[in-house]
Amino acid sequence: MISVRLALVAHDAKKDELALFAERHRAVLGDCALFATGTTGLRIMERCPELTVTRLKSGPYGGDQQIGAMIAEGRIDMLIFFVDPLSPLPHDVDVKALMRVALVYDVPMALNRKTAEMVLATLEKQVQQ
Repeated sequence: MISVRLALVAHDAKKDELALFAERHRAVLGDCALFATGTTGLRIMERCPELTVTRLKSGPYGGDQQIGAMIAEGRIDMLIFFVDPLSPLPHDVDVKALMRVALVYDVPMALNRKTAEMVLATLEKQVQQ
């Protein structure tokens, strides 16, 4: 069993993609403790009702900061953050702060689907060993 505490975040234009990603990888995600910002978590739970997701506040209302605090406290092991590089974000400062905290605390961070798939493949290999 995997005991990874995984944070899931997605920009608005990427929320459906992250929910689909969760659906495709529900087996490995089901073995993780999942945390997500509000709307992202809701979309994942709607698509994958069998997954338990602890929903935090929506990103613009402090959810990114909540996840950043959890990283700083050692309560998040990995971050999957589907970023939309083509959309301006009103809370861009919070997003950059979250990414900075993940870098400072050396938390693995996947910013797109391909990287997230590679990270989850590594987790699956750990389970098989």
